[in-house]
Amino acid sequence: MRFGMVSVPCRIGRSGVVHGKREGDGGTPAGTMRAVRGFWRRDRHLPPITGIPLRPIRKGDGWCEVPGDRNYNRLVRKPYAASHEDMMREDHLYDIVLELDWNRVPRRQGRGSAIFFHLTRENLGPTAGCIAVEKRRIGFILAKLSPKTRIIVR
Repeated sequence: MRFGMVSVPCRIGRSGVVHGKREGDGGTPAGTMRAVRGFWRRDRHLPPITGIPLRPIRKGDGWCEVPGDRNYNRLVRKPYAASHEDMMREDHLYDIVLELDWNRVPRRQGRGSAIFFHLTRENLGPTAGCIAVEKRRIGFILAKLSPKTRIIVR
């Protein structure tokens, strides 16, 4: 991942960069995206410094991942009938997480949900399709981001 002249190591989906993203394929979608909003664990971190609008993650926050559901690829409140990701995870992946605008407007059913920018796993393994960076680097990156920043995946 590059920011001007600075390169920052990142992790992407286990299937690499994919064209024609599909739900559950494990790929990070190729294209240009922007961070539209972010969330953080208030019980674990102070609010990050960034130009991206942020709000704390709440215990009832989930993210719908079921193609065909009216809230596909949207933040939902739990309990929620359709399958969804828990935003308040036990691990630290979503301690700081940004929603990227992949498949947001318009939302296309089955074209991928929950494409986020978040923290890496402790073993630095691949993601399910998101972009992830190490915790020690995220502050530097967040400080440089604004809603106009283009994130290009090739």
